Amino acid sequence: MATSANNLQARWPAYRADVLLGLLTLLCLLPFSGKAFHIDDPLFIWGAQQITKHPLDPYGFKVVWYATQMSMSEVTKNPPLGAYYAAMLGSVAGWSERALHIGFLLPALTLVLGTYYLALRFTESAWVAAAATLLTPGFIVSSTSVMCDTMMLALWVVAVLFWIKGLEPFSPVYLLASVLLVAACSLTKYFGIALIPLLFVYSLVRLRRFGSWVFFLLIPVVVLAGYQIWTHSLYGRGLLSDAAAYANPLPQGQATSRLAKSMVGLAFLGGCAFTGLTFVPFLWSRKQILAGAVLSGFAGLATWKGWINLQSPAAHDHWFAVSCQLTLYLAGGISVLALAAIDLWKKRDADSLLLALWILGTFTFAAFLNWTINARSVLPLIPAAGILLARRLDSKPFPLLRKFPRFLMIPLVISGALSIAAASADAELADSARTAAAFIHSQSSGASANIFFEGHWGFQYYMQSYGAQPVDVQSFRFTPGGVIVIPENNTNIFGVPPGIPALQQVIEIKTNPWIATMRPEVGAGFYASVWGPLPLAFGAVPPERYRLVTLLAPPNNAAPKP
Repeated sequence: MATSANNLQARWPAYRADVLLGLLTLLCLLPFSGKAFHIDDPLFIWGAQQITKHPLDPYGFKVVWYATQMSMSEVTKNPPLGAYYAAMLGSVAGWSERALHIGFLLPALTLVLGTYYLALRFTESAWVAAAATLLTPGFIVSSTSVMCDTMMLALWVVAVLFWIKGLEPFSPVYLLASVLLVAACSLTKYFGIALIPLLFVYSLVRLRRFGSWVFFLLIPVVVLAGYQIWTHSLYGRGLLSDAAAYANPLPQGQATSRLAKSMVGLAFLGGCAFTGLTFVPFLWSRKQILAGAVLSGFAGLATWKGWINLQSPAAHDHWFAVSCQLTLYLAGGISVLALAAIDLWKKRDADSLLLALWILGTFTFAAFLNWTINARSVLPLIPAAGILLARRLDSKPFPLLRKFPRFLMIPLVISGALSIAAASADAELADSARTAAAFIHSQSSGASANIFFEGHWGFQYYMQSYGAQPVDVQSFRFTPGGVIVIPENNTNIFGVPPGIPALQQVIEIKTNPWIATMRPEVGAGFYASVWGPLPLAFGAVPPERYRLVTLLAPPNNAAPKP
């Protein structure tokens, strides 16, 4: 007897599921093609512009991104292939927001369609897997940037697909294509290196013997070794080992326990892969749902009461609302991990092991090994979660859904609506920095030589485009008449030392007032959990504020202290 998902799947080929998924991807992402550059986008754009001038020296320039001017090779912890792709786009179509965002639709389309064709090998409900990947906040928000995350995952998914195709029957062409994609994936974002042991374990369990396939997996190892040698010759240290050794611990007193990291990691998992929550009624029995609700509810209560400290003081005025949302996201995260565990327990084959390791390995890195928990680190597991969700649906017959299979659209629409709302809020946040920079430039009558700013991300990109200069704490000197612009919701903010005579003006830029991706007051920290324990949050979101500090007198040429 076919399940409801299978019934609907049988009707889709007449309409070509892959075409519909491609159109749906464009429908979700095209409205954000004019989004301002945001978070780490500038690093990739500057790297791309450097590549157009010096193709074999992608990081051979300096930038003030932290407290002082540093070599780009010290600042960035990502390999350069994403920047090479952006350089190709910029050289052909220009460097505008719309041109680059439209160019980055290709990796997003590849990821969704690649997930669909990969899912065909694991489930009879491949369209569910692909749609459950697409209609998540983790995918849609991440795919409105020009950073490397979606591109890396697109290469990852296609590499896995080709590797599976190449094993049985043995096909050197597919295996070679796969490992070249693995190398490209790793040179887009270092996390792609995890594909090498993942494919090794999968192949060994599936074939139960070593074979010539092992030698193919040495190819990306050789490529990465060459990259290490090449970057060492350019910058005095290999950037692969530099990234592996990178650690950015929290300041003393802000470290979090493993329990707290587990909870925040689960919340990011549930919030980014939101279909894991919306499909819960179709995936689990009432007893299982009750058990998950009790577990996540107790964790939310423990957070609200302060029994578990998530180190988010800025959100304490809204801590009850944060705890309630945390409870929901935790339930979704538990559901996703349970999908992996139960699928492995029941099937105990190479396919279930591949999906389980894909999810558990990514979650472990995102929650415990990365410098901060963020949606970009959770993103790689979302396709595997979608496939596991579809596999679970294959084994769960529902009489009502067999009669009305389109009911499966309901959880997808709910998750998609939340994802679009989150992407819209993130776009408004990004656009506020562009608006603020343009306003400040207009107020200065074009005289930007004496305007400085703190903070970075997209705000830095637009301030520098108008000729303003970032504050370098090692060389900056206070000069009468100078203006320092200090954004409230940004990173690396030092402020003006007390006792310095100055006039202050505050400007406010309104953003989405009820949902946020990066706002500590409501606990939202999509790009870094040090902002908040939730990937996206509902609440009373304050406007973006910028202080314009006009210096009146030089206080012994003091410099700001980081």
